[in-house]
Order: sequence, then C-alpha cells, then structure tokens
Amino acid sequence: MIFESHAHYDDEQFDEDRDALLQALPQHNVGAIVNVGSSLESSEASIALAEAYDYVYASVGVHPDEVGDLTQESMAALRTLAMHPKVVAIGEIGLDYYRKEEEGTDYKDVQKQWFQQQLELAALLRKPVIVHSREAAEDTLHILEYFYAKHPEIYNPGVIHCFSYSPEIAAAYTNMGFYIGVGGVVTFRNAKKLVETVKYTPIDRILVETDSPYLAPEPNRGKRNDSSNIRYVIEKIAQIKEMTPEDVERQTEINARNMYGI
Repeated sequence: MIFESHAHYDDEQFDEDRDALLQALPQHNVGAIVNVGSSLESSEASIALAEAYDYVYASVGVHPDEVGDLTQESMAALRTLAMHPKVVAIGEIGLDYYRKEEEGTDYKDVQKQWFQQQLELAALLRKPVIVHSREAAEDTLHILEYFYAKHPEIYNPGVIHCFSYSPEIAAAYTNMGFYIGVGGVVTFRNAKKLVETVKYTPIDRILVETDSPYLAPEPNRGKRNDSSNIRYVIEKIAQIKEMTPEDVERQTEINARNMYGI
C-alpha cells in the first residue's frame, strides 16, 4: 500500500468533495494518510478527520507562518490535542523565511522561539516532528542539531517535509535520524537539486508525500493535488534510484510506519 505521509485534507479546497475523495483513495492503493495540522484550528480539524476515517491519522502543530499569535495558553491547548490517540506527530513546525521582510526584523526570532517550544512538546510526549523549512537551511539545521544533541534518548526525531536543500544537508539530517520527505516537486523539470538528493539519500530514509492540495506532480502540475497523484512521485523515485515502483512503494510504507509508529 501507499503511505501518504503529508496532506492537508482539512483545506477549504476540499470542502465540496472531501468525503467522496477520501472514501475513494483506498481504490488508488492509498492505505494510510497523515493529515497535518498547521494551526490550532487545522490541528483540531485533522483530529476530526482521523476520527472519521480508520486510515487517516493526524499531526498537530503550528506552521511558522502562523506562530505570530501563539501564547502559552495556545501551547497548553496544543499539548491537549497532541495527546489524542490518533495523533502521531507534532507538525508542521519549523522556519519559513520566504517573503517575510514586511513583518519587521524580529520575525525570525519569533519563529525560532515557537519552533523550539514545539520541539520541547514533541520531546515531552515522545512524538516525531514534521519540520517545515523554507529558505532557512542554516538556522533549521542548527536548531535541530542542538536540540537533539540535548535529547540523545530520541532515536526517531521525524521528517524534513518537502525537502528543498542539497544532498549534503540531507545527509546531515539522515545522520541525525531524520527522514526526508519527497513530493511532487521531484517530478518538475527544474528539480535538479532534489533529484540529486533523492539519488544519494538511502531509500530507507525517504518518505513520500503530496502536501495536498498543493504541489501536484507532473503531469498534473498546477491543478489541485490529492493522494491519488502520489504514484507519480513513487515512479520518479524509482527511476532515479533504479528500483521498481513496487519496491519504492513497499519501502516508503515501512519507513512511514516506523517513523509514525503505526
């Protein structure tokens, strides 16, 4: 079965056909889905979806673009959500430095603060993290290296979602125990760096994802994405690594189940 490691089916783009789409995904060989929270509200919605479908699981967390309004009361609420039995990770959390200059000079410090607090929550609850990192390679790596050096008992730190950096940075993460999340971008013609990363990253360190409804792969680039498109990601990884799609599907399912503890 295909394990969809990162999707957002609570997004409003699915409001008109969410139930029909989710019910149909097993027919496309999608056997498990992690619906990923990006705010308190979407984390609650992710849990609701996980309660409604046996093969859907949830993560809870606040995306770096959403941390500006976080408070300690918000963190207490997030901790309560994270204790739900179908919550398998904390995320997506991290750093995003893309187009943030208009928010002033302290936005990086604010993002770092709440990233670190959500990492602490994950360590407390022994859950892996789903890390979002965009144009923040050095700071993300530095924070995670420092944090997990403080917590050597955590052997399963999580996944770097929608990986966009170099093979060398990917190796630094996999050496720490992280998985590398690979989605539709790997099928794009201009994705040379990601193709190199996939080539050199061991297959037992790769998760497949769609980030639905975003980042649909070729041949559906630009359209609303959903987990039925994940087969194109698997086929591209198989081509890069000179494997069969069936072996990629099998190994990435094992990887996801190991990481999420499912």
